[in-house]
Amino acid sequence: MLNTEKFGRRLAELRRQSGKKQREIADELGLTPQAISKWERGLACPDILIVDELASSFGVTIAKLFEVFDAH
Repeated sequence: MLNTEKFGRRLAELRRQSGKKQREIADELGLTPQAISKWERGLACPDILIVDELASSFGVTIAKLFEVFDAH
């Protein structure tokens, strides 16, 4: 099962590494910055239909997007 908090931290990390702001990601995906914020805070997850676009906006693969922080 997906840990939404870990996933949110992963998204925030990838976004910072890409040098983009939440607004930029939201604009690329046709969403609101509030949606991106909810994902990063672990309160919601992106719809499966935009996961590919989300990964592309960070310049990573879908596998890298869902990479877990630790193996424990």
